[in-house]
Amino acid sequence: MKEPLLPPVIDIGPGRLLRSAAMALLVLTLVTGLAYPLAVTGIAQLALPHKAGGSLIRIGGSVVGSSLIGQPFDDPGYFWSRPSVTESFPYNAAASAASNLGPLNPSLLQQVRGRADSLRLADPDNSSPLPIDLVTSSASGLDPHISRAAAEWQVPRVARVRDLDESTVRRLVQEHTEGRQLGFLGTPRVNVLELNLALDALQVRQ
Repeated sequence: MKEPLLPPVIDIGPGRLLRSAAMALLVLTLVTGLAYPLAVTGIAQLALPHKAGGSLIRIGGSVVGSSLIGQPFDDPGYFWSRPSVTESFPYNAAASAASNLGPLNPSLLQQVRGRADSLRLADPDNSSPLPIDLVTSSASGLDPHISRAAAEWQVPRVARVRDLDESTVRRLVQEHTEGRQLGFLGTPRVNVLELNLALDALQVRQ
């Protein structure tokens, strides 16, 4: 009985293996690390240049922020953003994070009470219930929006400080309220930076 024929054993050698691995690494690096990102970036710049550039907002040629990243406001004449707990400073885009505190954590309850007290102190005549997003931070810490209710709650304070009619400020909020995404996702919201810029522009026109 003849023994079965076995395929010949080819000794590739470590040198050839290293050259093949190095070549595969080089090719994949060029394709996935250079060619693909450049192609995607180029297509995005052609199709959606504003969004591909970071959705930057410019006033008089100067960048004042992005419509995708919130900013802290503490002047009572402006609408205030949702609280942010990112490290180093609020709305730090390099350190997006939430507080990770549970709903029964004493530290969270203390933070919420402190924020509520600050809001009441800034507008003591406003006895309306506080919208939840004015006293709690978002999961990213970078949310540029507040709810329509949160913007409406601040109308009396902003109108009083700026010596404007509440109806005028309320109309501005309405004009800057964005609807649900795709008509059914999320809730109506207001971009705080864009609303405050419109507020400044309104008084300049007057």
